[in-house]
Formats: sequence, structure tokens, C-alpha cells
Amino acid sequence: MGEDQRNLFIALGLILVILTGYQMFVMGPAEEERRAEQAAVEASQELADDGPDISPIATDQAYRPRETVLAESRRIQIDTPSIEGSLSLVGAILDDVRLRRHTETIDDSTPIALLSPLGGEHSFYARDGWSSATTGLTDLPDRETEWTVVSGSTLTPDSPVTLEFTNSSGLHFERMISVDDNYLFTLSDTVTNNSGREVELSRYGLVRHEGRPAEETRNMAVFEGALAVVDGAMVRSSFGKLEDGDQTEDSGTGGWVGITQRYWMAAAIPDQDRPFTATFRTVQRGETQFFDAYYLEQAIAVPAGDSLTSTTHIFAGAKELGVLQQVQDEVGIERFDMAINWGWLWFLTRPFVWLLTMLEGALGQFGLAILALTLMVKIVMFPLANRAYASMAKMKAVQPKMAEIKERYGADQQKQQQALMELYKTEKINPLAGCLPILPQIPIFFALYQTLFNAIEMRHAPFFGWIRDLSAADPTNIWNLFGLIPYDPTGIWLIGGVLGIGAWPIIMGLTMAAQQALNPPPPDPMQARIFAFLPIVFTFILAPFAAGLVIYWAWNNFLSVLQQYIIMRRHGNETQVDKLIARLMKRDRGD
Repeated sequence: MGEDQRNLFIALGLILVILTGYQMFVMGPAEEERRAEQAAVEASQELADDGPDISPIATDQAYRPRETVLAESRRIQIDTPSIEGSLSLVGAILDDVRLRRHTETIDDSTPIALLSPLGGEHSFYARDGWSSATTGLTDLPDRETEWTVVSGSTLTPDSPVTLEFTNSSGLHFERMISVDDNYLFTLSDTVTNNSGREVELSRYGLVRHEGRPAEETRNMAVFEGALAVVDGAMVRSSFGKLEDGDQTEDSGTGGWVGITQRYWMAAAIPDQDRPFTATFRTVQRGETQFFDAYYLEQAIAVPAGDSLTSTTHIFAGAKELGVLQQVQDEVGIERFDMAINWGWLWFLTRPFVWLLTMLEGALGQFGLAILALTLMVKIVMFPLANRAYASMAKMKAVQPKMAEIKERYGADQQKQQQALMELYKTEKINPLAGCLPILPQIPIFFALYQTLFNAIEMRHAPFFGWIRDLSAADPTNIWNLFGLIPYDPTGIWLIGGVLGIGAWPIIMGLTMAAQQALNPPPPDPMQARIFAFLPIVFTFILAPFAAGLVIYWAWNNFLSVLQQYIIMRRHGNETQVDKLIARLMKRDRGD
């Protein structure tokens, strides 16, 4: 072989190596990315379009009763200790879930209907399907797929059901659905490729809510809307933002997507080892809006004759902390307990929820747990509060001298301030010392408020006396003497609404007034009158709040009054309480 021929073959070999490397490391990944993007686009269009799924809900068509809609499709019954309901065999849609452990009202044993079918009012459902960018694959499992039952008639924790579907291209899908004792459904799919060619498949999970909830909670401490965890980061979009057309898209590995209300949530959970894209979007059909939270997994190539196994989950139930953490730990779902709205003070609210749960177990009642937790917080904060109240006591003791200085210097503000500073120096008083120790207590108060407002354990939890539900407002009313007069004023305008104050809000107002009476009065008369009016204002403001929150506030005020009174007496101050007791004793003696 000549030297020229040898150089030619070497050159050809180098070109071949370069072309092969370019194909493997540049063109190959680019083509895979293009196919994944195409699959995402097509799946997104399929999810957003959902024509046959949504078309029955037209602007000129009335909603049908829930039971009527459920009877229109073949179904598998669901029976667990926590859930009753059914699964539609059309689309394998989870659209009938009722929570056995949580009822609509105290006096009604009807379970909470969390998921509801399309066609009834406020539909809310979850489903799982497949999409593909491979040309010609159009009848993959979606909202219209007619699944056939292979085994099982009722879905229970001890008896899963198996469904199957074969599409026109020869892809065979077998889905085994199981459920635990709580609210977690496991969907294990096996796809066998009998199409005679390689195909690419992407799995997705969708949670869809029609419009805003009928009983939406409008409060800064509560989040309701779409939420997701992607790569450990929380993503949220409230119902209000979704209504305005907000659309969010994030990609990563590990996490989940869902739609949450104050106490309940439905979530679609992908394979935690597969990359996926989470999307929030709003689909408009006439005057009806549908809010979507869905994930789309990265495409997987399935050669001809091979099989693919994939496992995902759907959660549909109450946001009970123990259940969420059990799912998080046992299934390995990343940050699943973030379904609870911990707020920006999460480092306080999380321990508070844990403590409340422990205390409820020990004391047997959630109301007692609230009182115990408040007492524990008071004990922890005692040194700071003690310093604040001691400073207030000193300030109150020098009130006569301060009044004398103001009277002596009159309108000369400069000399008045100099004299006051000299008085503070002589008496060793720091006027800010009463305020600064209170500042760390403010986030603790808000964290407790956040905790109690979102605690499902407080829902329908009774307390002593007339309180049967700590999550509802005090049912008593001052206008029938708290039930002593046999008539119900709640239906009467004004006195049954804004002015319909219960017993616990009044108790809270009295404790607030007592606490205010122990504080040094403001130097400005107008400011003093405004402060004196605040307990009345807060009584009306807190009247419609959950009884558990009002009881907490009243108990917190009572402990503060008790602590402040002891400190005041220790510093030789005569309080308004002492003056009131003295007047009562004088009246009893007939003086």
C-alpha cells in the first residue's frame, strides 16, 4: 500500500470518528431533546384541549346532580377506612372520593365530597395518562379510554384492581391500581410494545378543578390554589392568580403537583427518579374556567417487543400532618408535608403543629392542647416578658413625677424632654425597655395564629361548655343572653351578623381591657381614649373568627394579665384591679 493510500485511509478514519462522535454527543442529545419538547407540546395541547372531557359543560347547560353523573359511566367502587367512592373506567379517572373521617357538619354524618365528576357543579378530579411524539400514536390512554377490568371488583387496601387497554397500534397497557388505609393511590403501569417499531412514551398526571371553590377561605394565613414541589423548590399559584390567567412551568426531578384547599388536597405524583415538567394553567370553555396542575415526565424510548414499567401516585384526602409525613417517608415523595401552608414563619409553625399533636394525644382534647401550648410559650418567653412588665411597672410608678414635669414646663418641649431624661436617669428607667422585649413575641403570636388557622385537627373539635367546633365561630349571641332566651337572632339583620357577639369574644375583650388597664396610660389624652376603645373594636373584629383562635387569644391575655399584675404588685404599684377590688369591698362593708 502506497503512502498516499495510507494517508487517505487515515483521513477517512478520522472523518468517520469525528462524524460518529458528532452524531453521538451533539446531534443525538439534540434530537432527543427535540423529541421530548415535541412530546411536551403535544401532551400540553392534549391536556389543555380536553375537548370531549369538557364539552358537556356548556354555558347553556345546567349542572346535573352528582349521583346522576356518576351513574352514567361504568365504575369500580372504592372502600377503605378513610375513603368511599368510585373510579370511572372511562379514562380511569378518580372523580368520586368522599372522606369518611371528615363530615360536612357536626350534626350531619355526610362525608366530605372531595373529588366530584365532570358534569356536576364544582367538578374536581385527577387522572393519569400517556402521550407520545411518535408519529401515528393517537389513541394512547387518556380521558376517553375505555379500560377493561382484568381482576378485582372493589378497590380496597387488601384488594387492588387491574385494568387493561390495547390501542390500534398494538401497544398494550396494563394498570394495577392499589390504595392504602389513608388517601394514597398507586398506579403501576406495564406497557408492552407490540407495534413492530420503536416508540417514545411520556407519562403525565393531571389534577383539574372547575372554577374557584364554593367555600373558598379568603384569609392571608390560608393558601388555596395550585402548588408543586420541583427539585425541592415550592411553586404556588392561588386561585385568584389562576383566574387571571397565570401560567407557571418548572422542570426538575423529584416532586409533585396538586390543587389544595384549606384542609384538603388532590395531588399527582410522578416517578421520583424521572425528570418532569410541572405546569399550572387555566383552560377556558365558554364562561367556565378550569384550573390545571399537571406534570409531564421525560419521554422514554421503548423498542419493538420490549416492555416498560412505570409507577406513579395520586393523593386525594385531608392534609393531616401524620399522613403527609408517612407518605413522604414511606414512598419517598419529596417535601410532601409542604402541602400544609406553614407560612413564612415555618421554622416556628412546624414545631407548634408537632407540639399540638403531641399535647392533644396526651390531654385528649385539642382545646386543652391549645391552652397547654400557650402556657408553654409563655414560660419560654417569661424572661423577656418579665423585663417588659418590670419596665412598665417602673414607668407607672413615676407617672405622677412625669405629670408634674409636663405641668411645670408647659409648652417648652425642649426643657420638658431634658427634665424627663434626667428623671429616667435618676430612676434608672429605660423607656424603650418595655417595648423591646415584646418584639420577639410578635412573630411567635403570628406563628401560633398561622398554626391554629390551618390545623385540620381543630376542625369539628369540641371544647368545654357550648363550643362544639373550635374551627367555627362562637355560636352564642349576646342578643338572646347567650341562649338563655329561647329564640335565634342569627337571621335578624345586624344583630345576627355584625353585632352578633358570642361569649368568648366578650371574654377576650374583657381580658384585653384588663391587660390595658395594667399598662401605663399614654401621655396624650386623645391617644388614651383611642387605646381605651381598642378592646371593644377587637371584640367585634374577632367575633366571627374560629372559636379556637378566640380562646387562645383570651387565654394568652389572661396569662399576661396574671403575670403583669404580680410584677406590678411586686414593684408597689396599685393597679386598676386593686382599685376595683377595694371599691367592691367598701360597698360590701356599707362604707
